[in-house]
Amino acid sequence: MSQSSAASPPGEAPARPHRGNGRLAAARDGASGLLRPAARQETLRESNLSLVTEAIFGAVEPPSRATIAALTGMTRSTASRLVDDLLAAGIVREGEPVFAGSRGRPAVPLLPARGTLAGLGVEIDIGFMAARVLDLTGDTLAEEVLEGDFRDSDPADVLPRAGAMARRVAAHAAAQGASLVGTCIGLPGLIDPHADRLLVAPNLGWRDVDVAGLMGDTPGEFVVIANEAKLAALTVARDLAASEGQEQSFIYVSAHMGIGAAVVIDGLVSAGPRGWAGEIGHMCVEPTGPRCGCGATGCLEVFAGKRALRAALELDSMSPVSDVLERSEQADADGERAREALQRAASALGIALSDAVNLLDVDQIILGGEFAPLTQLLRPGIEAQLRERVLASEFGQQRVRAASGDGVPAAGGGALRALRTVISNPMHWVPEAMA
Repeated sequence: MSQSSAASPPGEAPARPHRGNGRLAAARDGASGLLRPAARQETLRESNLSLVTEAIFGAVEPPSRATIAALTGMTRSTASRLVDDLLAAGIVREGEPVFAGSRGRPAVPLLPARGTLAGLGVEIDIGFMAARVLDLTGDTLAEEVLEGDFRDSDPADVLPRAGAMARRVAAHAAAQGASLVGTCIGLPGLIDPHADRLLVAPNLGWRDVDVAGLMGDTPGEFVVIANEAKLAALTVARDLAASEGQEQSFIYVSAHMGIGAAVVIDGLVSAGPRGWAGEIGHMCVEPTGPRCGCGATGCLEVFAGKRALRAALELDSMSPVSDVLERSEQADADGERAREALQRAASALGIALSDAVNLLDVDQIILGGEFAPLTQLLRPGIEAQLRERVLASEFGQQRVRAASGDGVPAAGGGALRALRTVISNPMHWVPEAMA
């Protein structure tokens, strides 16, 4: 088992409950599918509890009860009672007292709880499936990765296997005392946000799939389906916030068989009203270029996608990225072809990203998936296009960098999104006696 940074989970909109579960079942808010509950007597308490939770999980330094009161404008007694609720729910924990001087009581820092509530993320791509359980600190409690070839596969065969894997990982986390709040499944395609169905995943060869139904019983109180690039961006946003000390804004580009992307503004993924933003792989970089699997011509994927790179190098489409790196280092004709193919890919990426930067005014680009280990080779060509095509390039610097070496970031992002439900609706997890 591995461990990740103990940063708080960055957010998308909360997940839609898959089955009825009391307060959590209040449904729908745009693409996330959340209903807003009618006003009731407890609304103010719920709102204040969420405010306190956000203050604790979003703090750079663990706050005390007095700090929470000052940040939220609540009285100390109100803030303290709400903190007691969060302690009883297993959402936060108290750290060691800190003595500021010789007088007064010591401040007791408040931190995310360890090993109590946990989220499960499942990632399915053409070459692997993975499941990861994270607790509220971001620590990995359990993880499993299964390699395979899922190109043009039968979802009725693949998804039950993914469901069994999810249940195994959940059982391992439960054996450590964690309670699973829900499951988020990441797939490389378009998701119907209102029905939680996969509309289309071209590289898997899937269309109109009831993902949760085929997976079987999923751990936790809800299951939600999301695009894998958006979920991977959540993991990247968490890691960058932990390393840089503040929330980051960036364009995340993920390459597996296809190319996906996500826009992250101040740590939050901007997925669009239906969750379909970020299909950068199907941006046109050359209108007269080859026909793409989507039916259009000249898409980014036909120049920089995994199939395109492997075909140019006469490698099998499922060969690892290490083969591409090795080929590019050869001092022969094969090596020259590899370097030319990577240059074409970098140029196409630069054209597509220049349009995105001009449109979004985001100057940090994170390359993930198969692009991450190729970043040093791709960066010069991408930056050349950015300098030429981005109007504001002379007034700022576009930074191209690699994502961390996490091999299954969408699984981690799925767990983070599931945990986001706890932070956005902590009242649901407060024991009934206190609620």
